[in-house]
Amino acid sequence: MNLSTFILLSLGIGVVFGTVLNTTFPEHIAIINQNILAPIGESFLRLIQFVVVPIVFSSLIMGLTRIQGAGQVGRYTVKLMTSYVVTSSIALCVGMGTAYLLQPGSGVTGFTVSTEINVTEAPSLVTWLVSLIPVNPLEALSTGNLLQIIFSAVFLGIGVQLAADKAKPFVEFIESIYHISEKTLSVILYAAPLGVFALMSSTIATQGLDLIAKLFLYVLGLVIASSIMLSFDMIVLLLLKANPTKFLRSLSEAIALAFGTASSNAALPVVLQNIQENYGLREEIASFAIPLGTALKRDGAAILQGFNALFVTQIYQVPLTPSLLTAIAVSSLLVSFSTPGVPGSALITMATVLSAAGLPLEAIALVAGIDRITDGLKTVVNIIGNSVNAIILSHWETEQSSEVEGLPALKS
Repeated sequence: MNLSTFILLSLGIGVVFGTVLNTTFPEHIAIINQNILAPIGESFLRLIQFVVVPIVFSSLIMGLTRIQGAGQVGRYTVKLMTSYVVTSSIALCVGMGTAYLLQPGSGVTGFTVSTEINVTEAPSLVTWLVSLIPVNPLEALSTGNLLQIIFSAVFLGIGVQLAADKAKPFVEFIESIYHISEKTLSVILYAAPLGVFALMSSTIATQGLDLIAKLFLYVLGLVIASSIMLSFDMIVLLLLKANPTKFLRSLSEAIALAFGTASSNAALPVVLQNIQENYGLREEIASFAIPLGTALKRDGAAILQGFNALFVTQIYQVPLTPSLLTAIAVSSLLVSFSTPGVPGSALITMATVLSAAGLPLEAIALVAGIDRITDGLKTVVNIIGNSVNAIILSHWETEQSSEVEGLPALKS
C-alpha cells in the first residue's frame, strides 16, 4: 500500500471513528479530543511545518541559481501573476455562479449566531505590499512568513548569481540544507496516516455530521463549484498536451495530505517533491512557481469567498445589485491572494469581503462550524490550481524558447 492510499484509508477510518464518538459516546468527546486527538493532530502539523521553511528557502535559491539573471525572474513572475489573475477570476465566477443558481442560503433558519469568531480588518493593499519586504531575512525565516521568505530568497539568489564563483560554498551549503530537509520530510511522512486520522476524527467528533445535514445545500454547492474548477484544470492540462492522469497520480500523496490537513503550507513540501520527482516538472520552474503559488494562488479561497458572500445575501435577503456584485467580486479576488495557507484562515479574511459589500459580519459564525469539514476540499483545489499554473508557465517558457530559436513550439 502506497502512502497516499494509506493516508486516504486513515482519513476514512477517522471519519467513522469521529462519527461513532459523536453519536455513541458524546460524554467522552471532550476528554478524548483534548488529550489524544487534538494533540496528535497538532503535533503532526508542527512536524510538517518544521521542514516547510528550509525546503522552500533552499529550493528557491537552488532554482534561482539555474535561472539566468533577474530578467528571467521578472519574466517568470509576470507570467505567473497573469496566469493567477485569469484562473482565480474563473474560480471566483464558478463560486458565485454556483451560489446564484443553487441558492443555498434561501430558507436557512434556526441557527444561533456565535460570538466566538474574532475578525480583524485586513490591512490596505499598500500596507500589505510594503510588508512583503522583510526588515530581517532571519526573522522572516523564524516566523515562517512565506512571502517574505520568497522575497529574501529571490534577492539572495540574484546576489549569488552576481557573486559567481565566490558564492559556491554558500550554494553547496544551501543544497545540503535542501537534501537534509527532503530526507527529514520522508521520515515525517511516516506519521501522516496517524496525523490525518487524528485531525479528521477530532473534526467529526466535535462538529458532528448533523451540521452537514442542516447545511446540505451549502456543502453540496461548494463540492459542485470545486469539482467544476478541478475539471477546468484538467481541461487546461489536456489543452497543453499534458497527461491529467499522470498529473493526479504524481500528486496523489500531496492531494491526500492536503485534504487531511486542510493546510496548503503543510502540503507545500510534498507538492514540491511530487511535482519534480514524480511528474518531472523542471526544477528551476517548480522551485520558484510552487512556493510563490502556495503563498498567493488560492482558487479554493476565491471560490469560497464568492460563494459565501452570495450565501449571506440569500440568508438576509439582500437584493443583488451591480454595485454589490462588483464589490463582492473585486474584494473576493484580492482577498484570495492574501489568505494564509492554514486551516480556517478563509473565515477571518471573509470579514474583508463582507465589510466591502456592506454585509453583516456575524454571518461568519453561520459557516464557522462547517468550514473545517469543507476546508480540505478547498485546499485540494488550491494545490492543484497552483501546480497547473506552474505547468502553464513551463509550457509558456518552452514555446517562447522554441520561437526564439526559430524552431516549432514544443509541447510540455
